Amino acid sequence: MRESKEKKLKRAKAIFELLLQDFPDAKCSLHYNTAHELLVATILSAQCTDKRVNQITPSLFKKYPTPKAFAYCDVMELAKDVHSCGYHNQKAKSIQGSSLMIVEEFGGEVPDHMDTLVKLPGVGRKTANCVLGEIYNVPSMVIDTHMIRIMNLLNFTNSRDAKIVEFDLMAIFKDKDWVKLTHLIIEHGRAVCIARRPKCGTCTIINLCPSAILSK
Repeated sequence: MRESKEKKLKRAKAIFELLLQDFPDAKCSLHYNTAHELLVATILSAQCTDKRVNQITPSLFKKYPTPKAFAYCDVMELAKDVHSCGYHNQKAKSIQGSSLMIVEEFGGEVPDHMDTLVKLPGVGRKTANCVLGEIYNVPSMVIDTHMIRIMNLLNFTNSRDAKIVEFDLMAIFKDKDWVKLTHLIIEHGRAVCIARRPKCGTCTIINLCPSAILSK
């Protein structure tokens, strides 16, 4: 049965409120002190756990304390420093390249607009949205694997393309909730709606989830 837009909006609001009760302290799990540190940490988090990233960034940010330090570093040495995060050569090039552009074209300040951020080497919409939401308080959604999987299960999108998912969700959830929504869904995905072994029996939104209802 096709769900009306009005009912979908009401269901989305109810899901957001329930998850907010479940995970009131949900926030970005990457550790950072500056916009540039968050940018670097987010680049490192691709195909890597936030926990692993957080293990190496304290020493990394001590060794490279500024965008300029990253911009003019030995990229091969940087690759060794981030080796444990995987894809170390490409990530090192992206971090150095984006830092160089930030230093030489933006006065050392991380840009605060999507169109500019995505021009930085190694920065896509996911990384840009993370920086915009966390640092500049711009309504934005980070579309990661949890968001794609769970929003498909909730029937709020039928796409696996991150950009399409992002725009589908923007039409359903209030923009003031976008940043928090990302963190709520990630926490829910880690604790309850776990890939391959979801805990539907203890899920507070089971009655609002078409996939869970169908699987009863």
